[in-house]
Amino acid sequence: MTGNSGLFFRTRENGAAVFRVDTENRQRRLELQQIAVVNIRNGNVKPQGDQIPTATERNEMDAWIIARRKTLSARKVDDIKRATDHLNETAQWVQSDATDEQIEQFSGDLLMAMHDLRSVLVRKKSNILLKK
Repeated sequence: MTGNSGLFFRTRENGAAVFRVDTENRQRRLELQQIAVVNIRNGNVKPQGDQIPTATERNEMDAWIIARRKTLSARKVDDIKRATDHLNETAQWVQSDATDEQIEQFSGDLLMAMHDLRSVLVRKKSNILLKK
């Protein structure tokens, strides 16, 4: 993903390695020079080596952090919606097609996970109601 100022963001688990894209060299080939590592959880930007991002590059990194957080948040919500669909499909499968052996294979783990999720949701919903 390349930004407006010629930066490339190589995404990683908690953010990205940020590279300055250089096309103005003698060989006219694309060169990437790592200038920073960004952390989307705490917003930290750590310059790499003796590279110091310009103000424009720093602004682009900050904007990337905000956009990346929004993207990951949207993905998380979509994942939860798909998990709900999957639970419904699982319920239909168990009701109509699952064998006794198949149910024995997964029912304990699934019931514990569902119990845990239910407990967390009830607690969170109670806190929301108490705040109102």
